[in-house]
Amino acid sequence: MTRHSRRSLPAMLVALVVLAACVLVAVSAIQFLVGQRPLLTYDALAGAVHDTSWSELPVVLGGGAAVVIGLVLLYNAVIPGKPTVVPLDGPDSGAVRHSLRRTLRASAAEVDGVASVKLKLRRKKAITKVRTNRTNTDGLADAVRAAVSQRLDRIGPVTRPAVRVRVVSKRSK
Repeated sequence: MTRHSRRSLPAMLVALVVLAACVLVAVSAIQFLVGQRPLLTYDALAGAVHDTSWSELPVVLGGGAAVVIGLVLLYNAVIPGKPTVVPLDGPDSGAVRHSLRRTLRASAAEVDGVASVKLKLRRKKAITKVRTNRTNTDGLADAVRAAVSQRLDRIGPVTRPAVRVRVVSKRSK
């Protein structure tokens, strides 16, 4: 069970453009029905289109922009987003990515001598950056790696990420 993130931003942008076009047409239609001069008249639109040739710069730039926007939207629709649920070994079980990252960060923070933890969870790596106030950091990276690995073993993801630990110490001067 791997759930991917939704592509809400591209969908929202397309919806806003379509909504703006619909509002413009609706306002013009209502103005025409009421007897006022429409905001967007057919004669003005047809005249502007009729007087423009395919080789003019605005047409070429607009067409190029439409192609680029279309390709970006198509790419976003076809390529899956970042997984939001990490599959676990059990049948139909998964862990939310944010929750897994928070749990691994908490297990690294429990190690003696750790002041703060930053953890990035990639597909094949759990990159842990640990800050400590110690001047001697011998063995701290191994202890954090062991704590995070032990928690990963208990959780049991289908693809277990490799644990990388980087220790940063504030050396007293």
